[in-house]
Amino acid sequence: MKKILVIAPHPDDEVLGCGGIIKKYAAAGNSVYVLIVTRGTPKLYSDEKIKNVRNEAKRAHEILEVKETLFFDFIAPDLDITSRAEISRAIAKVIQELQIEELYLPHRGDIHHDHGIVFHAGLVAARPVNNSTVKRIFTYETLSETEWAAPFSDDAFIPNHFVNIEAQMKSKLDAMICFGTQVKSFPSTRSLETIEALAKYRGATVGFARAEAFMVIRTIE
Repeated sequence: MKKILVIAPHPDDEVLGCGGIIKKYAAAGNSVYVLIVTRGTPKLYSDEKIKNVRNEAKRAHEILEVKETLFFDFIAPDLDITSRAEISRAIAKVIQELQIEELYLPHRGDIHHDHGIVFHAGLVAARPVNNSTVKRIFTYETLSETEWAAPFSDDAFIPNHFVNIEAQMKSKLDAMICFGTQVKSFPSTRSLETIEALAKYRGATVGFARAEAFMVIRTIE
């Protein structure tokens, strides 16, 4: 049984990118944790709004059988003016305390700079030094962030790891529905139809009915 950590810059990123595998791996007996790095800036989001969206995340994670949801209070969308060393240290502490073996990070090329910052901070936190427990690192794609990146090769999401989530697709969609403030009508990329369309496309490329796709950053055996 593995100890898995999915790190999300903002609530719902983890469901969009990893909802299927979270359910699949948790149901198989693995310990799956979710860490949400930010809270909305107080300039735009009241404490009540933050509480509401975090409750949405908790309800979604109950559906996906997440073992524990952790929240940091770094300010979104201002991670570019936040100490990256501080973010890395906070993530490293979680990894060490939970003895995480498998880590999922947002794709570094996403249009939202918070995603790239969390990727780099997570990668620093999981460096293979000092008897690090992390043996596998993957990045996931996030609809409305990954596909809107600049059309440059070094920003492209090129998946090379696919997981069959046909049996978990309903749970993924049910979890996303919990985020009432985020789910939109088709053809929005945050619509349930688009989420399932991406799962169909990723699945069809490798012979599955539904799949989630990832980029392998590092595996250590």
